[in-house]
Amino acid sequence: MLDAFVHLYVPPPGDSRDTLLLLHGTGGDEHDLLQMGAHLGNGSGLLSPRGKVLESGMPRFFRRLAMGVFDIEDLKYRTHELARFVQTAAQHYGFDPDKVTALGYSNGANIAAALLLLHPRVLAGAVLLRPMVPLVPDLLPDLNSVPVFIAGGRRDPIVTPEQTGKLAELLRQAGAEVDVHWSQAGHELGAGELTQVKEWLKRTPIDAARRA
Repeated sequence: MLDAFVHLYVPPPGDSRDTLLLLHGTGGDEHDLLQMGAHLGNGSGLLSPRGKVLESGMPRFFRRLAMGVFDIEDLKYRTHELARFVQTAAQHYGFDPDKVTALGYSNGANIAAALLLLHPRVLAGAVLLRPMVPLVPDLLPDLNSVPVFIAGGRRDPIVTPEQTGKLAELLRQAGAEVDVHWSQAGHELGAGELTQVKEWLKRTPIDAARRA
C-alpha cells in the first residue's frame, strides 16, 4: 500500500513525533508544499503524496464533474485509499499515527476534510486552506476536540465564504474545535495567513491518543 501514491517523506530534523500530511492543490505535486510544511511545521516530519487523478494533465486527489461539483463516489474511494496509505506510511517510516496533522490547500484541503468526515481516527488535526464541504456523510463522525484551522478568502472566486462557512459548521457539529480565519484575499494565500497557521500549530496540542 505504500506504493499507492508517489510521495516524499522527510523525517523530522530533531526528536519531534509530529507529522504533517501535505496535500497539494490542483496542478501541484509532492514537492509543492514541502517548503511551506518545513516553515510551518515547527520541526515536524513531512509526508507528501501526489494526487492520482489527472484533470487536463494536472494532478488532483479526486475527480470533479465541474467547478465545485465533485464525483462523490470517486471522492469516497480516494479518501479511503489515502487513509490506508497514511496508516501504512506510519508503519513503514516509524512516525506516530496518533500525531498526524493534515496541511491541505484547495483540492488538498477538501480531501483532508473528507478524511476527517470519513476516517476520523487518521488525523489528529487539520489545517484547511481555502476549503469547501467535500461531502456530507450519512452519519457525522465523532471529532470530539479535534483541532481544525480554516483559512478562507473573502474575495475567493473559486470557494465562496458561504461554502467555507458551511464546512466549519459541519465540523463543529461533529465536535471539532474549529478556528476560522478570514483574509481579504482571493484563492491565493497571503504571508499573514501563513504566520497565523504557524502560530496556531505551535500552540495547539496535536495527539489523537488524547481524545476521548
